[in-house]
Amino acid sequence: MSPVVAGVLQFLALAVALGLAYRPLGDHLARVYSSDKHLRVEKWIYKAIGADPSTEMRWPAYLRGVLAFSAVSVLFLYLMQRVQGSLPGSLGFVSIPADQAFNTAASFVANTNWQSYAGEQTMGHVVQTGGLAVQNFVSAAVGIAVAVALVRGFARSRTGELGNFWADLVRGTVRVLLPVSVLGALVLVACGALQNFSGIHEVGQFAGGAQQWNGGAVASQEAIKELGTNGGGYFNANSAHPFENPNGFSNLFEVFLILVIPFALTRTFGRMVGSVRQGYAILATMAAIWVGFTALMMWTEFHHGGPAFDLAGGAMEGKENRFGVGGSSIFAVATTLTSTGAVDAFHSSFTGFGGGLTLLGMQLGEIAPGGTGSGLYGMLIMAVIAVFIAGLMVGRTPEYLGKKIGTREIKFAACYILVTPALALVFTAIAMAMPSTLTSMTNSGAHGFSEVLYAYTSGANNNGSAFAGLNANTPWFNTSIGLAMLLGRFVPMVFVLALAGSLAEQQPIPETAGTLRTNKPLFTGLLAGTVVIVAGLTYFPALALGPLAEGLAS
Repeated sequence: MSPVVAGVLQFLALAVALGLAYRPLGDHLARVYSSDKHLRVEKWIYKAIGADPSTEMRWPAYLRGVLAFSAVSVLFLYLMQRVQGSLPGSLGFVSIPADQAFNTAASFVANTNWQSYAGEQTMGHVVQTGGLAVQNFVSAAVGIAVAVALVRGFARSRTGELGNFWADLVRGTVRVLLPVSVLGALVLVACGALQNFSGIHEVGQFAGGAQQWNGGAVASQEAIKELGTNGGGYFNANSAHPFENPNGFSNLFEVFLILVIPFALTRTFGRMVGSVRQGYAILATMAAIWVGFTALMMWTEFHHGGPAFDLAGGAMEGKENRFGVGGSSIFAVATTLTSTGAVDAFHSSFTGFGGGLTLLGMQLGEIAPGGTGSGLYGMLIMAVIAVFIAGLMVGRTPEYLGKKIGTREIKFAACYILVTPALALVFTAIAMAMPSTLTSMTNSGAHGFSEVLYAYTSGANNNGSAFAGLNANTPWFNTSIGLAMLLGRFVPMVFVLALAGSLAEQQPIPETAGTLRTNKPLFTGLLAGTVVIVAGLTYFPALALGPLAEGLAS
């Protein structure tokens, strides 16, 4: 079987698996966030944290809950790293320096999981399991909660109440992320992924000295890192490491975990607003972009010319033989079109255009299908922009799901789409102007610029992957990327929740003959075009200096 055919068959198998899971998982999520009943374990948690799950919150209170919980999480994770050397199960690793501890705490709380360290050489069992893995769960639950709050804004009327943040946080963790992660971890263990709490072992003598490996609860962290679109690896090689991703089946299963909740949330959206066709329209837009990016990535990676590439069956540099060009292309697109950041290949070794696609996937806003929660609310923001553009073209007040998109709503949406590009481009410009940045760059020219642009794009969009040719473990990069991650995560949430509150206060507008049908293919095309045009206008100059220049020169 040719590598191209194998890659296409993998993609088709993945699409079928996602299709089978779409309806049951989407309906389950809708029931979880619409129920007024609480499980016994949830009641214990509410009592422990002093929360009343039946109290409805307006958007400022909901936002305060998000920010307070996240601030405490950053502080807790920072302190845990700073005292690691005194903790049991530290494997002899010392405490983490202040700038790197801040970067890591910001990264995992912001659902980014950017890592400027090698996990197997830096973090002990307690920090990995009690700190980082816990944030993999709750940061993903925060994203879903904010998305559900926005959906309630569309679904409710004449009230500013968006639900209860603490109830949404706990339910998402207990009823969705935990049970699915347990099943996912069992599958990965069956595939051969590591799951233990062993110490450091010497595995062989080599010319450069002894090679050592430590164990860990790898499979359980791998499951939630993919399911929660987190991305941080137990090992420096991330999902290219055989302890995390043993074979071709586990590779495809991990991609399934990355995509399953973001796609299923469109079904949840349709159920909660009372029209599954609205969910299908959002799904169709996400799926069209995902399929298009995957096809382009496979084409550029398989088609790259030259005798060595022809013999290898494609551009194999930096890719695992276990996965090949097809599996690596599918994984790369999935991880950069979502806020995952896990990698099973070296993105810096992709072709010029292939590396550009990974960058563009993040720059679209990671909305096809995006992160757990963040993908849905990002696409709904783009839907608001799309209906506003349609209203301008026909001279009619724009509406979406029976809600008028007025001056206030469009300002919130516009501010949302400006935050992450401003962070990525401004920080990149500052870094490129600093002489010290040159010492961190492995490459010069267009590829070196792409390394820096990729780092800040990844941080501001809460992705976490890297070109990996950049040494980001410096005080400047640790601090600046940490700030980009926090601002890129929580400032957009301010505008999402403010928009949700504004929509929830409105009285529904009756549908008329002139209302734009947002559940039709015409709107799907308009929405997809809006996504591409907004990202293209924002990032094209920067892309022209980096991956486009490199691709045209090769």
